[in-house]
Amino acid sequence: MTNTEKTPGIKNENLHKVIQIRNLTESTYVLKFTRNNMQFRAGEHIIAGLKGEMDQREYSIYSGEDDDYLEILIKEVKDGNISSKLKQCKEGDLLDVNGPFGSFGIEKFDMRSKKHIFISTGTGISPFHSMVRSYPDLNYTLIHGVRFSKEAYENEEYDQNRYILCTSKEKVRGRSGRVTGFLTKFRVTGDMLFYLCGNGNMIYEVFHILNEKGIMADKIITEVYF
Repeated sequence: MTNTEKTPGIKNENLHKVIQIRNLTESTYVLKFTRNNMQFRAGEHIIAGLKGEMDQREYSIYSGEDDDYLEILIKEVKDGNISSKLKQCKEGDLLDVNGPFGSFGIEKFDMRSKKHIFISTGTGISPFHSMVRSYPDLNYTLIHGVRFSKEAYENEEYDQNRYILCTSKEKVRGRSGRVTGFLTKFRVTGDMLFYLCGNGNMIYEVFHILNEKGIMADKIITEVYF
């Protein structure tokens, strides 16, 4: 199926058929489903839930702009209505999907002229996965904060010279600590743009660190995960 085809036998383009669930950890998984003509820009998000149910949630798109399917990266929340139900999906189940939405992303005029610094925690890496997959020649550095190295979701898909893992609960290759600790020693230059995606506390702290390093607000683009 190409990205211009519809789900066979389904007239409502908001209904997307589940293709696969890929478990990354005990609680985190990738949900893959048909694209149904949806055009999006890497960094945007969708609103998704099971067909016929009121509960829906926003998820950044994990797949690339040229992929012939859609993917979202989900962390199952204890007692969470949506994430637990979506984890039980089977191939062929239908999702109600709306979007895309949002303005988080890379502007075309910045694509080649800037160094793009991606800073994320947990599943906040999702839009950056989409950007790296969509723009293979991008000059980027990805800084990913997690508790344990097993949460470095599919990090083999990134250029390992551009990927920096910060683990707060264990030491990996002689290094441990939070994203904020790493950034206090990170050398910034005037041709960098910073993209932040993750929990609100991280974004607030990183914004403050970057301001102290002389980075103005117009060079910091944020997407908050709650």
